Amino acid sequence: MEFSELIKTATVEKALLWRPGLDTPVTGTLCVTSHHLLLSSCPRGDLELWLLIRNVDAVEKRCRSSPRLSPRVCPLAVSGVPLTLSCRMSPLLSPWAAPGSVLPLPRCPAAGIALLSSSECRIWVGTSPRGPAPPCGTPGSAFYFYFIDLHHGPTVPRWRRGWREPPGTARCCCPRVPVCPPDPGWCPRRVSGSSGTITLRCKDLKVLQLEIPGMEQCLNIASSIEALSSVDSVMMMYPFFYRPPSLRLEQGWHQFPLETFFQRLCSRSSQWRLSTVNRDFGACPSYPEAVIVPAAVGDDTVTKAARFRQGGRFPVLSYFHPKNGTALLRSSQPLTGHNRRRCPEDEKILGTILDEGERGFIIDTRSAQAAKQARMGGGGTEPKSAYPQWRRLHRALERGRPLQESFSRLVEACSEPCVSMDRWLTRLDGSRWLSHVKAALSTACLAAQCLDREDCKVLVHGAEGTDTTLLVTALAQLILDPCCRSLQGFLGLLEREWIQAGHPFQLRCARSASSHARSKQEAPVFLLFLDCVWQLSRQFPFSLEFGEELLLTLFDNAYASAYGTFLCNNEKERRLCKVKESTHSLWAWLNQPEEKQKYLNPLYSHNPLVIWPSVEPQSIQLWQGLFLRWIRPSQHLDEAWREIRRLVEGNNNSTQESTGKRLSQPLPDSTAGTEDGR
Repeated sequence: MEFSELIKTATVEKALLWRPGLDTPVTGTLCVTSHHLLLSSCPRGDLELWLLIRNVDAVEKRCRSSPRLSPRVCPLAVSGVPLTLSCRMSPLLSPWAAPGSVLPLPRCPAAGIALLSSSECRIWVGTSPRGPAPPCGTPGSAFYFYFIDLHHGPTVPRWRRGWREPPGTARCCCPRVPVCPPDPGWCPRRVSGSSGTITLRCKDLKVLQLEIPGMEQCLNIASSIEALSSVDSVMMMYPFFYRPPSLRLEQGWHQFPLETFFQRLCSRSSQWRLSTVNRDFGACPSYPEAVIVPAAVGDDTVTKAARFRQGGRFPVLSYFHPKNGTALLRSSQPLTGHNRRRCPEDEKILGTILDEGERGFIIDTRSAQAAKQARMGGGGTEPKSAYPQWRRLHRALERGRPLQESFSRLVEACSEPCVSMDRWLTRLDGSRWLSHVKAALSTACLAAQCLDREDCKVLVHGAEGTDTTLLVTALAQLILDPCCRSLQGFLGLLEREWIQAGHPFQLRCARSASSHARSKQEAPVFLLFLDCVWQLSRQFPFSLEFGEELLLTLFDNAYASAYGTFLCNNEKERRLCKVKESTHSLWAWLNQPEEKQKYLNPLYSHNPLVIWPSVEPQSIQLWQGLFLRWIRPSQHLDEAWREIRRLVEGNNNSTQESTGKRLSQPLPDSTAGTEDGR
């Protein structure tokens, strides 16, 4: 397949762009390339739009097939006095102004009335509430607006009836002025062709509007964007073509090897070993080639236990708690089925983890009812008779379609204009997004509490073990381990617990909140994790080395990226697609000195303690920096953070200077001091 086959129209002149941050629409040349949508403004030639087409979540098009009549003002006004139209009726005034805006009507020396026109209607400004009869105006009098339907021709106007109240008013601040009807021979200027509007709803929640002259060109542009944004072939995506001059292809891909994590573990415990049982991904296609398993079991036992777990995801070590030697493990559900099948090898793995008389906890991220229903499909839970030392706890965390719909409802609520307080609170509560955040943090706190305070080992699994399981294990490590709260430690946590652990980014992040063509595989689980991390950063503003900007960057790149870090669904697919050999790593870009500085928290101070977040409803807040970032201007907040960084850097520089001066001072002469004493 060639990209040229998907692009029906590559260039359009005089396209009109509106996007967040622009005070007025921009007119320019629109270009559609294989991976980007570009708009260069006229006549300056500035690049106003550089949009990765993979970022487009939904394309909405609206075309006008009838001949378009250009907006025009009849050269008549009220004795040269300028009028101002308060636009309170959006449907008919939309050709000239948005609802709530102020529309000035031009001043002319001739006496008469102001008249606006479009393909739908004329707007006649008069002072009579009874119709088009134009009596004289008085100082401060209200001007009424009358709408003329032009569907039967501009020379045979028909009054649009049903307006009992004036749709808008304009005030004339002049003495009595005679008002005359317009020239009956005047009609709007016709423009050949037609136009259409394309609304692009992006995966990063941005909304763009393009007005394309010509209905055929509008449909072609919309069709091209839809086709290019839906390309499924991984090797046709932009990361395989992106070549920044400051980076090398191999840079960043081996920055967080599992061997380094294991070496740190070996200095603390000999109970675990690094296994290559999954070499060539034979035991589990969604695990990496190297995993950490109990040292007391061999690879044959692990291989047989993998057949008893869904997708082959046998229990592996996720985190070792150095305070008391407890361990956090993860897996998928056991395949017990309705006949309660058992697996001695799986029982041996979990049995060797616990000492005699020791107990452990299995945190199942499904409800008890869902786990029971899974048994009918071949899944299930660990029976107490086979795992007597393990106690099972159910903490239901939504994933899949319910979580995706919750995300969509929240975005719709945030995008609704002019909403009342009652309606906003109702829609926010109806989305249930904050309830999902609270449930995820509560379950992570439960796992951390079992490890840190109960001195118990914990196994976390759901059904497949690739979504809510990783959500809980990653959050628990962030709560317990201060190393994971540093910038490098957090990136290593993402690499180990999300990317290498087999979270299917390609499936889960295929669409965002606005797409109407969703599959059952899409779910914003990773976004839920980032939201929980933001909640931690808000409750503990000094304990995380990174700030909100890093979380936003991770969200953007998970859904549409120039880098290959989040491509594919697991390490096996990345190996087949040669992602590490053919694309750049996002970690290499983030670790550049000039980029790294953007993501650091200037208030960070190393905190060696466990951070226990509050999960009370009053403590969970909407992440405005993400859900409202294209709706609410953040200029003042950005300025405040820049000032905080400047003050912190100035304070650090002054501290270093004072320390340097003290060190440069000569030491007192002990001999001279003794002589003086004598």
